[in-house]
Amino acid sequence: MDGKAKTIVWFRRDLRIEDNPALAAAARDGCVFPVFIWCPKEEGQFYPGRVSRWWLKQSLIQLELSLRSLGAKLVLIKAQSTLEALLECIGAAGATKVVYNHLYDPVSLVRDHDIKQKLGELGISVQSYNGELLYEPWEVYGDDGHAFTTFDAFWDKCVHMQNEPASQLPPWRLDLCAVDGRSIDELGLEDESEKSSNALLGRGWSPGWSNADKALTEFVENHLCDYSKDRLRVAGNSTSLLSPHLHFGELSVRKVFHLVRMKHLLWSKEGNHDQEESANLFLRAIGLREYSRYLCFNFPFTHERSLLSTLKFFPWHADQSHFKAWRQGRTGYPLVDAGMRELWATGWIHNRIRVIVSSFFVKFLLLPWQWGMKYFWDTLLDADLESDILGWQYISGSLPDGHELERLDSPEVQGFKFDPEGEYVRHWLPELARMPAEWIHHPWDAPISVLKASGVELGLNYPKPIVDIDVARDRLIEAIFTMRGKEATARATNFNGTDEVVFDNSETSEIVGNPKAILKEKLPCPTSSSHDQRVPSLQNSKNVILNRKRPMPAEDKQPLRDNVHNCNHNGATSKTDDDLRSTAESSSTKKQTTSSRTSFSVPQAVSLPLKVKPFPECESSGPVEEEIDTEETSRENRAVGV
Repeated sequence: MDGKAKTIVWFRRDLRIEDNPALAAAARDGCVFPVFIWCPKEEGQFYPGRVSRWWLKQSLIQLELSLRSLGAKLVLIKAQSTLEALLECIGAAGATKVVYNHLYDPVSLVRDHDIKQKLGELGISVQSYNGELLYEPWEVYGDDGHAFTTFDAFWDKCVHMQNEPASQLPPWRLDLCAVDGRSIDELGLEDESEKSSNALLGRGWSPGWSNADKALTEFVENHLCDYSKDRLRVAGNSTSLLSPHLHFGELSVRKVFHLVRMKHLLWSKEGNHDQEESANLFLRAIGLREYSRYLCFNFPFTHERSLLSTLKFFPWHADQSHFKAWRQGRTGYPLVDAGMRELWATGWIHNRIRVIVSSFFVKFLLLPWQWGMKYFWDTLLDADLESDILGWQYISGSLPDGHELERLDSPEVQGFKFDPEGEYVRHWLPELARMPAEWIHHPWDAPISVLKASGVELGLNYPKPIVDIDVARDRLIEAIFTMRGKEATARATNFNGTDEVVFDNSETSEIVGNPKAILKEKLPCPTSSSHDQRVPSLQNSKNVILNRKRPMPAEDKQPLRDNVHNCNHNGATSKTDDDLRSTAESSSTKKQTTSSRTSFSVPQAVSLPLKVKPFPECESSGPVEEEIDTEETSRENRAVGV
């Protein structure tokens, strides 16, 4: 064993044994030193919320058991610096190599690039692999060499790629390279005040890669066939529920893709069109997850600024009272409120509900979409930065193929469409439990006799609408008019052009917060290989374009403090609402002293102008609603991946 190479396998969001390229490569080379490094300081503004940290803890426990069964031990480390922790591991284990699987969010891109360069300068071999996607972002470009900015073009390119994504078999046995680390509890992923609330999560969810594999088999064999119909129901378990497993890398996306595609081919051959459509929609949902990583890699400013430059002129309303009412499910629109209260209590909401509450947030309340994205990050069990970025940019009209900015979907219409009997609303809004289905999605129109019989007192035990839909429409139109006026003035002054342009507008947007991290050109490394991760590079020419099913948990009784530290469009911060209780609570908030969680810092030197088609004009509500039932609904799965 002494003559074998010792390799550190740096686990992050790839917490599985099967189809783990970094682990497989290390196992082939010699002794394996698996390590997971928890560095809250480096998480900064994207420190995970309570429920997400609970899942991470349970997943690490399962991974450690699996590695022990193979003869290895997962070393858990809590550190102030990931780089320093890796260097200590290298010294303690006598390792000569570090391997890991790629991540694509802006924070990880900067950190991983910096770590790889510094380890390389010290003569330490570093290799990284694709354990997250079907294809790497730098493998998928148009014929002109430019990055795609619409999903359909991107996904069409992917499905016609000649190289089939290959899966890695799990190792049979690992040679142990023993180094002591911390216990799982010493990582501090969960404190005593959170355990009673977190215990409810274990009743409905089973984290860990082996449980993820069972959940995948159950879905593909028993539920995929009805996915095209079931996914439209907001009540009950109508989606795959695989998104948290995918986020933490407990499932290989390649395995999911191949299993579903085999079903698609089988049903296509049998002429079963309904089931074929179900498989096709699910494959597109996988494609949207791919696309979220693709956008974050090619445009790493998108967690803070819109992909389309037009939106930088939009007059957002930084109204803290509206933001609070939305968070607490007190907007007066039953479907929106039911969704937000479910999120508040469980850390989970259906894809369709995510679309509805986020659309209401942006279009009715005109709140900055970055606030909503950050709140989703803090509260969702399957919080996924790349998917959240894609979903919120899509809803806010920030993408070339996103919702039309002019489009205003009525929560009342959406309610009758996706919760026709009001079952979902009654479950999460007990004050409306006796309201007849005819009125449950617009109680403000109900006769007084109906309200009395239902025990509903508008303005007392259930709020009146926070804004009338006609007023909201007028305000949205006025905001768009203002935006276009400012855009026209700016173009006349600076651009003298007519096409919409996608670019990093950091130079024209004043952002108060942390210093921007800059991705530099990748330096030559003696250990580079074709597997290694690339980073977007800055071209010299300014004219060059860059390229078990869950029961409903009881409502959380733990008093929590809102940790969505908000910023308005000028960078100003607001005080924390002490009366907000939510799954977003982070017990470690007080311990973090470096990065301000009010800012949205971003790598800025990695994105240059990219011309796309002009923003589409709004169509009538009828045809748009019909499109939602087919193609657009699958695209809106981007909120959770699948």
